[in-house]
Amino acid sequence: MKKRGSRTVLVIVGAIALIVGVVFAGQGANLIPGSSMTGDRMWLYIGVIVAAVGIVLILLGLRRPQQKR
Repeated sequence: MKKRGSRTVLVIVGAIALIVGVVFAGQGANLIPGSSMTGDRMWLYIGVIVAAVGIVLILLGLRRPQQKR
C-alpha cells in the first residue's frame, strides 16, 4: 500500500469488520441476547472469522511502508 488514503480505508473497513465479528461471535456464544442468532454456534464461528479478517486488515493498514534505498 503506497497511498495514505487506501491505508486509511483498510483501517476503517478492518475496524468495522472487527466490531461486526465481535457482535456476531457474542450472539453466537449466547452473550448478547435478543436475536435469532443468539445461541447458534454457526454465528460464533462466522464472527470469529470476520473479526480475524478485520484484525488482518487493520494490521495491513497500520503497517509502516517499506523504505526505498
